[in-house]
Amino acid sequence: MTFNLFDAVIVAFDQANAEDPNKEIADGKEYPKELLYAQRMTEMQERFAPDASEAVKLACRAQHIQRWKSPRSDYPMDKKGYMLWRTNLYKFHADTAGALMKQVGYDDEMIARVKTIVGKKELKINPETQLMEDVVDLVFIEHYMSHFASQKPDYDEAKWIVIIKKTWNKMSDSAHQFALAGKIKLPEALVPLILKAVQ
Repeated sequence: MTFNLFDAVIVAFDQANAEDPNKEIADGKEYPKELLYAQRMTEMQERFAPDASEAVKLACRAQHIQRWKSPRSDYPMDKKGYMLWRTNLYKFHADTAGALMKQVGYDDEMIARVKTIVGKKELKINPETQLMEDVVDLVFIEHYMSHFASQKPDYDEAKWIVIIKKTWNKMSDSAHQFALAGKIKLPEALVPLILKAVQ
């Protein structure tokens, strides 16, 4: 691994995410929301796949880079609008990460690899893209699923099982095993539903 370039672009990614005007509290400390998310992605990647490639490590750190610059509210509030927002987000994150990598001196080949992963291209086919997706879903389950649930008090059990299954189906078998082996903290209130959904 080219540590000088790697360290430099991690700093650049974190500086970009530190500009997030949205804040989140974790362990009694306030963080820019996307900076905290990026740190959680790296922490989970190191737990789940410590031998991941340099490209995966970079993609995990940049997966939500400057997300607040492309808000959901800029798109129609229907399914088509949501899908367009998601598609454009993947390209925005990939392009932003690629531009910062180029600034610190990464070559085009590594930039293209990271952009493919961040852009979620070739999911289920490209092992690097799949690995980042596994980390995304493990982070969601451990850190964000409970909050998501609190925002959807009208969702019944059937709806939650569908949501959990959609997340589960994006994950690899090794990520399933990791989650169910107690390697992540499952949201306590949702454990019965998670176990029911994944059976």
